[in-house]
Amino acid sequence: MPRSSSTPPIITLLTDFGTRDAFVGIMKGVILGIAPGVQLVDLSHDVPPQDVLAGALVLRSAVSFFPAGSIHVAVVDPGVGSQRRAVIIETQEALFVSPDNGLLSLAVPPESIVRIIHLTNSQYFLPQLSSTFHGRDVFAPVAAHLSRGVPPEALGLTIPSIERLSLPRVERTETELIGSVIAIDHFGNLITNIAEADLLPFPRETLWVSIGAVKIQGLVATYASVPLGATVALINSWGMLEIAVRNGSAAQQLRTPIGTMVRVRIT
Repeated sequence: MPRSSSTPPIITLLTDFGTRDAFVGIMKGVILGIAPGVQLVDLSHDVPPQDVLAGALVLRSAVSFFPAGSIHVAVVDPGVGSQRRAVIIETQEALFVSPDNGLLSLAVPPESIVRIIHLTNSQYFLPQLSSTFHGRDVFAPVAAHLSRGVPPEALGLTIPSIERLSLPRVERTETELIGSVIAIDHFGNLITNIAEADLLPFPRETLWVSIGAVKIQGLVATYASVPLGATVALINSWGMLEIAVRNGSAAQQLRTPIGTMVRVRIT
C-alpha cells in the first residue's frame, strides 16, 4: 500500500450520520487530535440511515479515484454495540476501516485483499467506549493511528473473511434483461443493477427500458438529450443503467421505490 512519505495521509469518511448533528465533526476532531497533519475527505454523510447496501454502493463508486495509501473509514452500523466485528482490510492500494457487516464487500473484492484484521487491541481505541458511537471511539482513532504508521497487524488478529453483500441478480433471456432499482441518488435518479456490460448484446437505439407503466425507447448519452421533464435512460458514472427525469426526480415522478423491477428488451 505505497504512499509518498512527503504527502499527508488521506482519510476518507463515509457515514449515515447526516450533518445536522455533531457526529461527523466529532469523528474529525478525534482523528485530528491523534494525526494533526492528515487530509480529511468527506465521501458522503447522507447514506440513508442503516442502509448498508446503499453505503456499500457509494463506497464502491468512489475508492478507485483516490491515490494509493488512502485510508477509507466507512460507518453505516445498525449493529453498533452488538457482537458484530470491527475490521481493517488491507489491499495493495488502500486500507479500509469499518464494521464487518458487508459495507466493505462491494468496494473490496476478495482477490484484492492482502489481509483482514479483526480490531481487538483496545490500546488504539478511545479510553471509554460508548455502545452507540463506535465511529468516534473505535473507527476514527484506528484510522488516525494507521495514518501515523501503526501497522494493521498491531491492531488485532488476522481473520480469513468478511461479511459480504450480494446484489440482486440480473435475469437474462435472448431478448430481455430483468433487473431492479438498487439505489436512488440525491437527484432522485433510479440506479439499477444492470451494468453497461450487460447491455452489450443490445443495440442501444432499438431497445426499450420499462419501469412500471413507463417505457423509454433507446439509451442516450446525456440528460440534456431529452426535453425538460422527460424520462431518460442512460449509463451513469457508476457504469450502471440509470433512469432519470431531466431537471426532475424520477423517484418522485415515477413513484418507484428501491426494488422496483426494470426490464430491458429489444423491439
